[in-house]
Amino acid sequence: MMINFNVPFLTGKEQACVEDAIKRRTLSGDGHYTHLCHEWLKTNLGSQAALLTHSCTAALEMAAMLLDFQPGDEVIIPSFTFVSSANAFVLRGAVPVFVDIRSDTFNIDEALIEAAITPRTRAILVVHYAGVPCEMDYIVDIARRHNLYVIEDAAQALLSKYKGRYLGTIGDIGCLSFHATKNVIAGEGGAILLNNRDLISRAEIIREKGTNRKQFFRGETDKYTWVDIGSSYLPGEVIAAFLYPQLLHAEEITARRRQAWGRYYQVLSDSALAHEYLSLPRAANDTAHNAHIFGVTVLDTGVRDSLLANLKQKGIGATFHYVPLHSSAAGLRFGRVASSMAVTDQVSNSLVRLPMWVGVDEHVDYIIAAIDEFLRQVP
Repeated sequence: MMINFNVPFLTGKEQACVEDAIKRRTLSGDGHYTHLCHEWLKTNLGSQAALLTHSCTAALEMAAMLLDFQPGDEVIIPSFTFVSSANAFVLRGAVPVFVDIRSDTFNIDEALIEAAITPRTRAILVVHYAGVPCEMDYIVDIARRHNLYVIEDAAQALLSKYKGRYLGTIGDIGCLSFHATKNVIAGEGGAILLNNRDLISRAEIIREKGTNRKQFFRGETDKYTWVDIGSSYLPGEVIAAFLYPQLLHAEEITARRRQAWGRYYQVLSDSALAHEYLSLPRAANDTAHNAHIFGVTVLDTGVRDSLLANLKQKGIGATFHYVPLHSSAAGLRFGRVASSMAVTDQVSNSLVRLPMWVGVDEHVDYIIAAIDEFLRQVP
C-alpha cells in the first residue's frame, strides 16, 4: 500500500456541475459557473472583486501588469516560495529582491523588509506559507509609510485568517490557487482578489487580452476593442463548474484537514523521539490556518534525505519542498539578495512534508510509527 503525499478530495457533485456546464454551451469562460464562483469568493472572503484565472501563476502575472511594473522596478519577496512568485515580475523586467524567512512560520521576516527598500521598490509580495499568515499589520504599515503596494500570494491559504480577516483580502491584491495539490481544487485554476477598487476596471481589461469586452457586454461601451496590455487569463467554464461545488464545501474540507493536522500534531507531541530529532510546526498551531501542509524540520539536516528515503521504502509519500529561489540559476540571474538567507537555507535543507489530505487521519499512527522506527536507528 502506498500512502500518497496528496489525494485530491471530491465532493461528489463535480460531475453533475460539469455536465450542466456542457449543456449550457458557454464553455469558453465567464459563464454561469464562473459568475457563481466570483460571487462566492467576493461574498465569503470579503474582497472588493474576484476574478477566476487559469492558475495562480496567471493571477500573479496579472498583478504585475496591473501595478504597471517596469524594467528595473523591484519587488521584495521571500526566497522560500514557488517560482511563479518571482517569475511574474521578472517577465515585466522587474527585479525580485529576496529577504529571509522566519524560523517559526517560514514566512517572510517582516523585520527585514524595510532595510531592503530602495527608490526602485514598488511592492512587497508576501507568501502565506502552508496557509499560515504573515504579520500583515506590520507589513501593511511599512507599505503605507513607503507608498508601496502589498500583494498576497495566498496560493496555499484559502480560508486561513489573520486577526479575523481572510488571507488574500488584506493587501491590495490577493492571488489564490485551485491546483489539484491545494485544499480546494479545480485541477488547474486560480483567482485574483482585488481589494483596491481603483484596480478592478483595469484588471477586467488585462484578463480579457487587453480588451474592454467585459464592459461591452455590460453595456458600458458601444464598442469592443483593444485598449490596454493583457493576455488570456480566463479559465474555461468546465474548470469553473468543477470548482463551484468545491467552494460550497470549502469550510467542510478545511475542517477535515484541520482534524488530520491536529492528529499529526497530537501524536508527534507525545513522541519522545520526535522531540529529540524534530521541530514541530510551532506558529501554525496558534493561528487560524487552513491545514494545507503538515511539515516538520529535522534538527540534524544530514538525516533528512535518509528519513525521506526510508519513508518511501515503507510506502509513505513524504517529501521536501522548495529549492530557494535566491540560489537557483534564474534567481542568481534575475534577482538580488537583500539579507542573510540563513533561515531559508536551513529550512530548505531540513523540511519534511508529511502526507496531508482529507482522510489521511487513519494513516497517521502508521506514519508516525515509521518515523519513530527510523529515528531509533539514528546514531
